[in-house]
Amino acid sequence: MSSIDFLLNDDQRAMRQAARDFAQKEIAPLAEKMDREEEIDRGMLKKLGELGYLGMSIPPEYGGSYADFVTSTLISMEIGRACPGTTTTLGASSGLFGGNLANNGTSEQKQRYLPRIVTGEWIGCMGLTEPGAGSDAFSIRTRAEKRGDRYILNGTKTFISNAPIADVALIYALLEPDKGRKGIATFIVEKDFPGYTAGKKFEKMGLRASPTGEIILEDCEVPEQNLVGMEPGKGFGQMIRGLNTERVGWSAIAVGLAKAAWIASFEYAQQREQFGMPIFQFQMIQDKIATMATEVHLGELSCVCTAKMYDEDHDIALTGAQCKLFCTDMVMRVTTEAVQVFGGYGYMREFPVERYMRDAKVFAIGAGTNEVQKLLISHQLMVKGID
Repeated sequence: MSSIDFLLNDDQRAMRQAARDFAQKEIAPLAEKMDREEEIDRGMLKKLGELGYLGMSIPPEYGGSYADFVTSTLISMEIGRACPGTTTTLGASSGLFGGNLANNGTSEQKQRYLPRIVTGEWIGCMGLTEPGAGSDAFSIRTRAEKRGDRYILNGTKTFISNAPIADVALIYALLEPDKGRKGIATFIVEKDFPGYTAGKKFEKMGLRASPTGEIILEDCEVPEQNLVGMEPGKGFGQMIRGLNTERVGWSAIAVGLAKAAWIASFEYAQQREQFGMPIFQFQMIQDKIATMATEVHLGELSCVCTAKMYDEDHDIALTGAQCKLFCTDMVMRVTTEAVQVFGGYGYMREFPVERYMRDAKVFAIGAGTNEVQKLLISHQLMVKGID
């Protein structure tokens, strides 16, 4: 029995086990190849669509397999354990694009785009970060101007997951600059719209299976019916809600990766012999394994409890930031210790912990840096007080 099973119902346990079985059988064997070639396996994305994993944030009336947030968090952990890059691509399409549109779009917008996302026919992404607006997401400079029956967008988005392969993007832009944050709007932008360019694909340290790049908008023409929700001034609220859930999903991938590193270390320590005995017999190694196991367990609890709060309509602004801060710092500690347990072999690409450590670093950066999470936590404590 898993240490978090007591928090789950029968359906959630079954979904987690099914995701684990699939991920370990179908995804994990491809992880090293996708990392080496810096390319997601498109056949794998199709399988994820067939199994409903691309539709977890999308209601059935649009072809989705809508699941509660706890279930989608568990699945992110399991697929993240096999290949965090694959989970990142999945999450950017089905969550950052699909989930946001499902929550905020009109019926017509959802009917037009979501069925294609669910099957994997189209890949989605979300464009928020800019060269001068990363941690300070509200200082975006991308502009939208209404001209007749369309909007004209100008700006550059960067560090965008799925940008090199995306068929459609949710783009945040300033429509009414004089209103500040309340002037932000969200647009559905297809790759074939005039003025849309997928910029260079970045070469990265880790998460190399997940393509990352730029989106360049130069007088990009967007039909007026592609304003998300068809109401100006709603982008700020849409952004906030999306960021809260993104932090938990991002944390879940980190926890899955940390669990993979811990399990690999535990198994290796029982096999590797030095001085005539398995290295697990040495107290220093036991210290590392025990600490890793404890931190992974706490990460699982944090993600599941925060997701459960969201499912029960509680505000997760504080707990989501705390979850993100702990889990994404934790994955770096655990994967670093995994390399140390493996010793010289841990530094070689022959063993996966080298990849795990490279993958781990980005989690404290993406979805809002951990320095920003501390600012958010401090602000929330001032607003809500100490319980």
